[in-house]
Amino acid sequence: MLKQTPLYNFHLELGAKMIPFAGYHMPLQYGRGMLHEHLHCRNHAGFFDISHMGQCMILGDNVVAELGGLIPNDISNLGVGEQKYTVLTNNNGGIIDDIIIIRIESGLIIIVNAACKEKDFSYLRSRLSDQCFFNELTNQALFSLQGPAAASVIERFSVQAAKLNFMTACGTDINGIKCNIMRCGYTGEDGFEILVDHLYAQQLARLLLAQDEVEPTGLGARDTLRLEAGLCLYGHEINESITPVEANLHWLLKKGANQFPGANKILSQLKYGSEKIRVGLHIDSKIPVRDGSIICNSSGVAVGYVTSGGFSPSLERPIAMALLAPYLLELDDTLYARVREHHIVVTVTPLPFIPHRYHR
Repeated sequence: MLKQTPLYNFHLELGAKMIPFAGYHMPLQYGRGMLHEHLHCRNHAGFFDISHMGQCMILGDNVVAELGGLIPNDISNLGVGEQKYTVLTNNNGGIIDDIIIIRIESGLIIIVNAACKEKDFSYLRSRLSDQCFFNELTNQALFSLQGPAAASVIERFSVQAAKLNFMTACGTDINGIKCNIMRCGYTGEDGFEILVDHLYAQQLARLLLAQDEVEPTGLGARDTLRLEAGLCLYGHEINESITPVEANLHWLLKKGANQFPGANKILSQLKYGSEKIRVGLHIDSKIPVRDGSIICNSSGVAVGYVTSGGFSPSLERPIAMALLAPYLLELDDTLYARVREHHIVVTVTPLPFIPHRYHR
């Protein structure tokens, strides 16, 4: 049976087209459609319900050190109110999930992907000692407000939150509603994510959507926005058989770290190279190239595959991300994507497709 977020009935009231996603009823798009929502977020502000994502709090004096042993980057100097993007890795170097860590005075808040939260939480419980106190936050909603107008909207309600820099957080209130606000997001735009008690979720959502710049935005536009921003999606660019090096997330790795799960394979790839690497692709066709499409060289030999692909509303052309053999990046070789009976020319291009506009 599909679960519902605290805004389920509100989404219906707004005219959302609901679909099953990660075990939840979630809005794919609203009445004006995915293209409009995407461009509105790029130019103004989009409101996203992301309450399906997993949230937990881990308390204890040693929690930073213990969690730090499970990830490839450093959180030892993470200050209260600071965030870190990282990954949980398995013993083979694959990515169990990508997560956000927020430092609070008494420990950490962790946000994980909706489809992974049960395995993530089980993994964390099994790897952390009984000196770490794990609490799944099941009674909180999570919203995202993204776009160039997001900061001015937030400033009307919390000057403190509006002054945050990228990847920092604070506790504040919006019209008397207590919440935790983080300056981050999944669109490449400046924006905020807001944790709030589920009892006040609809009240807060209505307040934000009453602002002239803000419109509701569904999963469809969230995916095209993150694709343009060159951001990984679990189950596509990252999974338990893809390492951080292959996913082009090598910048996560702390210099000298060698004790985290899968370190031997990951550090070997850093030193000697990997068999595949995540890249961007421009598609020289009006036909979108979807995930799973095989990429071939000029001799017809398969050299990789598409992990995510679709039409870019901002660029008005199809784009994609793919895992390719790294040697191809140094060759002036024509590559093709197989789409049914078509062989479509693709060109490797730097990521992101659209420059990030984070507030630093």
